Amino acid sequence: MTTWQGWHRFATTDPPAPPQPDDPPRSTEERLTYHSAFVTIRTPAISQLATQVRTLMILGRHQQTTARPSLIVTGPAAAGKTTALLNVGRTCHLAHTRKNPPPPGSAHTTAPVAYVLVPPGATAKTLITEFARYLGIPVATRMTQTQITDAVCHTYTAAGVQLVLIDEIHRLNPRTTTGAQTADLIKVLTERLPATFVYAGINVTDTPLFSGVRGAQLAGRATLITCGPLPARHGTHHPFRDVITDIENALDLHHHKPGTLPRHAPYLHQRTAGRIGSLTRLIRQAAITAIHDGTERITKTTLDAVQLDHLAEQHNRPTRNR
Repeated sequence: MTTWQGWHRFATTDPPAPPQPDDPPRSTEERLTYHSAFVTIRTPAISQLATQVRTLMILGRHQQTTARPSLIVTGPAAAGKTTALLNVGRTCHLAHTRKNPPPPGSAHTTAPVAYVLVPPGATAKTLITEFARYLGIPVATRMTQTQITDAVCHTYTAAGVQLVLIDEIHRLNPRTTTGAQTADLIKVLTERLPATFVYAGINVTDTPLFSGVRGAQLAGRATLITCGPLPARHGTHHPFRDVITDIENALDLHHHKPGTLPRHAPYLHQRTAGRIGSLTRLIRQAAITAIHDGTERITKTTLDAVQLDHLAEQHNRPTRNR
């Protein structure tokens, strides 16, 4: 998805849909494929991000003199940051396409969304090259960073990019020379491109991104959205159990009894530490196991047999007495 062609294919391909009562039964292979891809569960973080992006895009639409306000999505690993980022990007892409369909017989004339990954050990030049690669802008070895930046800003503006999503932002360290130059490049892009920027990274508030002069500039322009573990209870609400219910309703198993998984919400919260990524992986693996072994239902025994990702397993490892 770090090229326009890949992103367009992702955004315009219908996401997996849960089974409907009147649908013909799916084959075993179709159901395995479905649970592998699965639906996107709308978490509170996705809803908050969608609202904020829509508001900030309108707020910055006619801002000409300074960088538009931006967003930072932060949180621990497996908390659903990238999922939230991609979901909002797809929504923006489809909304723009509906309002501005290309003329009949023409190619795609606009690219409303750009998705860029910060490469490991990023320098300003390697990062701006990733921006160029997304829209297929030719980059010759002899080109300077300034030349590539000029080409990117011209092409992105001409292509109508309105939303720039930058993932893995925690890889930047403004305390190093190369990191500082890369952070400065992002500042330049936010000032030269007529687009709203959204960044996502692991626990960015604990990194140098928010410290020093450069960090203050970023923090002063960005709204922070925390995509953390879901609490078991928030006032009178039960966010984690609600998400489990949504996941269960999307399963395609022949004999699964509705309400089984929400009853195990305390157990599932303890096993996954409330991380949405760990939770969905656990239930999807259990569903695939249930299809393979013919039981067609998920029980606590099924869940117990699934080995979680290493992060969740570490959380559940008992602490030894010293």
